[in-house]
Amino acid sequence: MKSGMVIVLNGASCAGKTTLARAIQNCAREPYIIVSLDQFRDSLPNRFRGLNSPQGTPGADGLNVVPISHTGKLLTDIQFGDYGKSVLRGMRRAIRALARDQLNVIVDDLILYQSFRDDYLKALQGLNVLFVGVHCSTEEMIRREKLREGRFPGTAESTLSKVHSHMHYDVELDTSKSPPTELAGMVLEYSAKPDSPSALERMQSFAADSSDSIHGVSVDQ
Repeated sequence: MKSGMVIVLNGASCAGKTTLARAIQNCAREPYIIVSLDQFRDSLPNRFRGLNSPQGTPGADGLNVVPISHTGKLLTDIQFGDYGKSVLRGMRRAIRALARDQLNVIVDDLILYQSFRDDYLKALQGLNVLFVGVHCSTEEMIRREKLREGRFPGTAESTLSKVHSHMHYDVELDTSKSPPTELAGMVLEYSAKPDSPSALERMQSFAADSSDSIHGVSVDQ
């Protein structure tokens, strides 16, 4: 049975993923469900949403916002404990379940680590998947970050330093150069005529040639 389309938007905080996701949703002929990291973050019990919580506390075991020093700057890092990582694994399998039921999904996420990427490759294996790299100038991300309530200063810069380093993409976009509707049209046009091999297949092949093999790994049902 043909699966739904999964469009994975990956980029730094304030890169424009959420705005682009909504634009794709509004421009697409077929309905799309948006699944985001923010939705799952907000669903966590308050005690598992830490603010520089020390190790051994629920805040550190969930999603912990921690001040760090990077290249001489004071930034904000997003860290996940065991419980937080379990929730993210559940999110990826929820995405798979929706797509297997022939529902189209737009994913708004920060794929911060190679282990997060590898779990996506396992969860989405065999599905119709488009990986989109969402870029933005550092200056524009910092400007957006200052304007948004609930954003911790320096999160954009800290996530930018690692969110793309382990990824391959089908499409890469710069939200500081084009309006969301135009970018959404590009994504949807590409999703109708994707290249082969896809970014999913290329990343799986690369991982299979390394010590972290993706092929042959059983995916939780």
